[in-house]
Amino acid sequence: MSEGKRRFKAHIDGKDYIIIGESSTEHMETVVKLVDQQLQEINKLLPNLSKERAAILLAINAVSDQIYKQEELDRLEQQTDDNK
Repeated sequence: MSEGKRRFKAHIDGKDYIIIGESSTEHMETVVKLVDQQLQEINKLLPNLSKERAAILLAINAVSDQIYKQEELDRLEQQTDDNK
């Protein structure tokens, strides 16, 4: 394991995972909590969806949110540059 990386134990959707990364424990706890909550919500809304498809849907939603947030950040940075 590279320097600065740590192992984090996570319990998501009834399964245990070991996540390796540089993030703080607090950050990873928040991430795991949100992923678990969102998977539960997807499973409640679409109970016949396989676990694999629910995970793919969650990933698509997460990437979509990330793109929207990056677009908003880019827009705000452009506004700041325009105001200089």
